Amino acid sequence: MAYCSCVNFSSAMQRCRILRSYKNSSLFGFSPIKFNDSMKGKSIHRHTYHKCNNTQIVGYISVSVNNPNRRDFCISDSNWGQSRFFSTSCFVNNIGSVRPRSCVASLVTNVASDIRNHSTSVESRVSNSGFDKIYIQGGFNLKPLVIERTETLEQVNEERTNVSNVNIDNNFIKDRVEREVSEIEKEAWKLLQDSVVTFCGNPIGTVAANDPADNQQLNYDQVFIRDFVPSALAFLLNGEGEIVKNFLLHTLQLQSWEKTVDCHSPGKGLMPASFMVRSVPLDGSNESFEEVLDPDFGESAIGRVAPVDSGLWWIILLRAYVKLTGDYEFQERVDVQTGIRLILKLCLTDGFDMFPSLLVSDGSCMIDRRMGIHGHPLEIQALFYSALRCSREMLIVNDSTKNVMAAINSRLSALSFHMREYYWVDMKKINEIYRYKTEEYSTDAVNKFNIYPEQIPSWLIDWISEEGGYFIGNLQPGHMDFRFFTLGNLWSIISSLGTTKQNKGILDLIETKWDDLVAQMPLKICYLALEGEEWRIITGSDPKNTSWSYHNGGSWPTLLWQFTLACIKMGKPDMAQKAVDLAEKRLSVDKWPEYYDTRNGRFIGKQSRLNQTWTIAGFLTSKMLLQNPEKASLLFWEEDFEILQSCVCMLNKPGRRKCSRFATRSQSIV
Repeated sequence: MAYCSCVNFSSAMQRCRILRSYKNSSLFGFSPIKFNDSMKGKSIHRHTYHKCNNTQIVGYISVSVNNPNRRDFCISDSNWGQSRFFSTSCFVNNIGSVRPRSCVASLVTNVASDIRNHSTSVESRVSNSGFDKIYIQGGFNLKPLVIERTETLEQVNEERTNVSNVNIDNNFIKDRVEREVSEIEKEAWKLLQDSVVTFCGNPIGTVAANDPADNQQLNYDQVFIRDFVPSALAFLLNGEGEIVKNFLLHTLQLQSWEKTVDCHSPGKGLMPASFMVRSVPLDGSNESFEEVLDPDFGESAIGRVAPVDSGLWWIILLRAYVKLTGDYEFQERVDVQTGIRLILKLCLTDGFDMFPSLLVSDGSCMIDRRMGIHGHPLEIQALFYSALRCSREMLIVNDSTKNVMAAINSRLSALSFHMREYYWVDMKKINEIYRYKTEEYSTDAVNKFNIYPEQIPSWLIDWISEEGGYFIGNLQPGHMDFRFFTLGNLWSIISSLGTTKQNKGILDLIETKWDDLVAQMPLKICYLALEGEEWRIITGSDPKNTSWSYHNGGSWPTLLWQFTLACIKMGKPDMAQKAVDLAEKRLSVDKWPEYYDTRNGRFIGKQSRLNQTWTIAGFLTSKMLLQNPEKASLLFWEEDFEILQSCVCMLNKPGRRKCSRFATRSQSIV
């Protein structure tokens, strides 16, 4: 076992000394040190201890590296292991007070050695098992790191105050009043402040809900990656970046933990669905406790399903943080770059599925219960496309990442073609499906997925408008899910997964079907709701997903911020303002519920939590996006014609008809 001691600049600007334990490693030029059982401590794993002293603040550290793209090297927050347990621990006495600024971080690591000269290295192929290997060359022979500047705690606090436009404290209310913020917004900001979770004295996220009347918290007292995104955007738009940076770093260190479900470990790169801060006794003491981050990778979820969307949301939020703060050095950190690639490796690994879309199980995204979305659900594909575009922007291009970038470009091209060609429906396309011939086996087949016209539901024939269209919820062999899923369609607009004409068509459809999709509370999570025998078979008679409730046609105010972003992008802010005004009339009165029931969204959801954080944050984010459309423009993507240049579907090979990529591109120019 080998050790190194380094100085690091962490997200909380603390001076840290690190004792790292590498299992069975001669990483630093000498053989591992053997330990007897008495030296191992209470854990069966070897740990890393990260002690922090807030009385001395250390600035950025420069390291001489051969890679010109790598300017800063911060290792206490680095993603060192293939699988790890991370817990930063603050010592607490038995009356609940934290001891003066002393905290410990525990880390179980398994470090491989395949990176030279302090730079991130990714193996030449995305599917290679060495994709995420990292090592430091030289060990104790390295020269001490040079500290460029040392600041006092008072200087740092003053700097933080100058950087932040609005603080969530007494100054926050004063500044908000000066900007003519409504009483409802003041209430929302206060509730958002109350939902903040601290870890080792630093803000790290927001709980899912903070309902004071709720005796059964279940997992609503946890910090969800998915749920935190609107909270993070609200803080970022308000000039508060520290909590978002802390969140990104800590969740990065939770990536691929040791937990298992039925003896099967999560894939390397998997992000947890959520985590919570627990206080546990320190070394058996009843007087001292430590705070520990406990992640959930799906082993305690309602369906025991791993979250597919968490890593995608993490990458999307990372880009939003960088864009809104201008902190481009953050995305270039070794650990951040490695985290992106681990997520990509998990998503881009070759398998049995031949579609460019991701194959996932039911319950692996926002709709976390059985709702018949297993297969290739639209929501995951739209988020996947967005995450690929984010990664394409943020990954450092060098010899070690060129193959990853090639894989990203190929997947973006194939996925955009696949979604635009096969998922899009409007009146014209439904007419084509209505006249489909079946049992076509040739490469020239029009009905490629053997869709039977009888699958077109009767409600759709009467519901689809002459103008506009949308992306269907799912596509598999012999099956099209014609339900309208709002989140996936909105992200298709935001990410430009759809063509310009298609993106406009989605908003045209929402405007035409306003009474169905918005009614008295924006927005329906899906339309139409499952009823009767169909509900019984598809949901398994789920009593929470009854017709027009929860995920089965319920109205979710948190979708408001994504709707606002899509409307601003397409030049229709009035539509978003109309929806925000509608929500503003009820949300505060109804105590900020999680969702609404009934076909028109009139009733508060029967199992809806109150003071739901992403309802609050979604409302605030929508208001600020409408007030600052120039910042909204940093959060969406315009069409990238480079993606459309190369068609990787290979339909233009000899003996096969030429694909319709150029027809798809011509639509996007309209």
